[in-house]
Amino acid sequence: MADWHLDILDRRLLEALQDNFPLTARPWREIGDRIGASEDDVLRRVRYLIDKGIVLTISPVLESTRIGLGASTLIGMRVPPDRVDAYALAINREPGVSHNYIRDHDYNLWFTLAARDGAALRRTVDGIIARTRTSSADILDLPATRRFKIGVRFRFSPDGDGA
Repeated sequence: MADWHLDILDRRLLEALQDNFPLTARPWREIGDRIGASEDDVLRRVRYLIDKGIVLTISPVLESTRIGLGASTLIGMRVPPDRVDAYALAINREPGVSHNYIRDHDYNLWFTLAARDGAALRRTVDGIIARTRTSSADILDLPATRRFKIGVRFRFSPDGDGA
């Protein structure tokens, strides 16, 4: 259970931060106007949400294919449990990795990777395999063949029941 309380204004702020960030001289004031708060209150709340680890970053979401990343894959790795952290660190050094999770499965470490093309993707995967000294038998490589892009947005009900 969380050790903090998100009030209705925090919830409205979290929703507002996910979409249509204003590109204006005073974005925090504009967000405040949207949710019924002052600019100072918005800034204070954003700092609080960052300090609590609720908001990790405020940044753009990039469309990978439009910036030249035409190939992607989902990789499952069979990793010794005592080596998961070391493997995860090695994987996370790659600039094309967008997600990296441990799962309760025979293939226990899963990550997504994007690259310029299939050849660059293969070189990156091969480099990760070499650096982690993983056997190809312990890799499940599932390249994307078609994308169904969605915009993940979380909605917060007033009573805290989530999305």
